[in-house]
Amino acid sequence: MTYTIDRLSLHADGVAHGPEGTVHVAMALPGEVVSGEPIAGRIAAPKIVTPSADRVSAPCPHYRACGGCVMQHASDAFTAGWKVDVVRHALSARNVAVPEMTIATSPLHSRRRATLAGRRTKKGTLVGFHARASDTLVEVPGCLILRPELLAAIPILHEATAIGASRKGEVAFAMSLSQNGLDIAATGGKDTDPAQFEALADLARRRDLARLTWNGEVIAARRAPLQSFGAAKVAPPPGAFLQATAHGEAALVAFVREAVTGASKVADLFAGCGTFALPLAEDASVHAVENATAMIEALDLGWRQAKGLHRVTSEVRDLFRRPLLSDEIDRYDAVVIDPPRAGAEAQVAQICASRLKRLVHVSCNPVTFAREAAALIDAGFTLDRILVVDQFRFSAHVEVAACFSR
Repeated sequence: MTYTIDRLSLHADGVAHGPEGTVHVAMALPGEVVSGEPIAGRIAAPKIVTPSADRVSAPCPHYRACGGCVMQHASDAFTAGWKVDVVRHALSARNVAVPEMTIATSPLHSRRRATLAGRRTKKGTLVGFHARASDTLVEVPGCLILRPELLAAIPILHEATAIGASRKGEVAFAMSLSQNGLDIAATGGKDTDPAQFEALADLARRRDLARLTWNGEVIAARRAPLQSFGAAKVAPPPGAFLQATAHGEAALVAFVREAVTGASKVADLFAGCGTFALPLAEDASVHAVENATAMIEALDLGWRQAKGLHRVTSEVRDLFRRPLLSDEIDRYDAVVIDPPRAGAEAQVAQICASRLKRLVHVSCNPVTFAREAAALIDAGFTLDRILVVDQFRFSAHVEVAACFSR
């Protein structure tokens, strides 16, 4: 049966309509004619009957099997335009006028943070990304998105899997490249006994890891896994959030700093380890709020050890249950928020009720961002400009930074 692709879903599947209703088609592009038999409303391996002019040959040989990428069959120009359109359509659905938008796309081989999975097999070990919609693991030698240092570390993950994975389970290895080497936080493996602890510690020593943790237990901390946030150096806790690429982080920080230019008192909400708070402290006093104690402690230590920064105060607070109230927000010249995918509905409601004049909203979910943008505009804010950031190359992931004023 043949289908014509109307558009892409938010997950980058092609969307078509047939007698049986809506059909999702993997690796298809708008305007293409494809054939295949849907299973549960989806065609996983379509035949492309009429290709789009935007279709290209996938540059990675693992593309059809690996689930780490979903957009390698599309040209870079199409992908950039589609990601901008995702934001545009989300805003339009909320009747929000769309301002000027630009996009910053991270280069290949730039991912400094990634999570790979490891599993023991009858023949040894398997380490890689999951296949699409599957528990199957696909090895990815020569992966086009990872930094070379992360690719070179895959043999380390094989060794760690052999040491600590159970026969039935799977180990998740959250890898981050720091200034002092590789930081690996493993979860899902067997609880360590003395022999396993010693074997993992020896692995960290032989492979010169900066830090290795296993199910939250520090196995080796040979050097602080430092990240630079402006003039400050911070050692995030194991597995803590870090922008996926240095390029993407730099684009977001530059946007945020420009948007709050001239502010002397800034609040950074959902501050993490200080990605924005510490660079902003070069020009203003900053109050950083985050729900994770370990992240706030890392941020505070980074500020105390840096030179030349304005005062940074910090607070451990659940902004979903206890958002900063409107009178607290009124103390600041500008506010930056960078919530998780669920957004910050309760916090935005307090911002709307405040007298705040300037807000920068950073989001990893255009849908919740659009919901909050509509609320802000109803409260008298103007959406001035937007930066779209694509630091997850070949994925459907879209990040947004937006400047609001009133």
